[in-house]
Amino acid sequence: MKGNAHNSRLELRRQAFPGRPAFGTAVSEAIMRRVAAGELPATLRIHRPARELAFSKQDAAASGFPAAVSAARAVGFEPVVRLAGGRAAAFHEGTLAIAWSRPEARPVAGTRARFEELASVVVAALQDLGVDARIGEVPGEYCPGAWSVNARGEVKLAGIGQRLIAGAAHLGCVLVVNDSALLRSALEPVYSALDLDWSPATAASVEDEVPGVGLDTVEEAVLSQLRGRYELAEDELDSATLELAAELEQAHRPTAR
Repeated sequence: MKGNAHNSRLELRRQAFPGRPAFGTAVSEAIMRRVAAGELPATLRIHRPARELAFSKQDAAASGFPAAVSAARAVGFEPVVRLAGGRAAAFHEGTLAIAWSRPEARPVAGTRARFEELASVVVAALQDLGVDARIGEVPGEYCPGAWSVNARGEVKLAGIGQRLIAGAAHLGCVLVVNDSALLRSALEPVYSALDLDWSPATAASVEDEVPGVGLDTVEEAVLSQLRGRYELAEDELDSATLELAAELEQAHRPTAR
């Protein structure tokens, strides 16, 4: 995969909207839709969110969802409905969010290869920083998935999800850099409300593995891996994308039932 991608161009966007979590999610959806329509090339966002609790559509269909939304707000995390599947995940000031939309004529066919590429980018970045990073689900982890990134096979550091639409694929990743205690304190009441079993001890951060590491260092390690595979072209988000995101924002706010 790496050899095929090398030197191809990848648009990079780094704007964050920490005060508007639903809008931030809508921006990623707008990019995905515009990529699918051929209006944008492959585009990757790497940004720093504020405190938000990202629920999946599966969570939103659960009987405990209203209580989970209330629980998230009670601990200071704004609930949003995210693009990719899985189960509830938390973002905060100590996390990096990655959203990657790619044009795909046959999106289903490349599902595994895309998971593998993004997971390998994150693993290689963390290994460069001294983390014993691996791909794979840790038993008892939150938002479990085969393409989670873990440390030592024991604690989860990043989760990766994927959303497919006609003409495009979106990959979403949350990488926990520091303050794993805050992550756990947000997820515990939410998972209790959703009646989901998990082991809080499996939720960790990069800083737990490499004391003193910060967001800047981890972000640069990820971008360094991407630069080895792609020609990154950084720019601002365009007005058409932001206008579409404003139209889509409401759909990413949980509705009371």
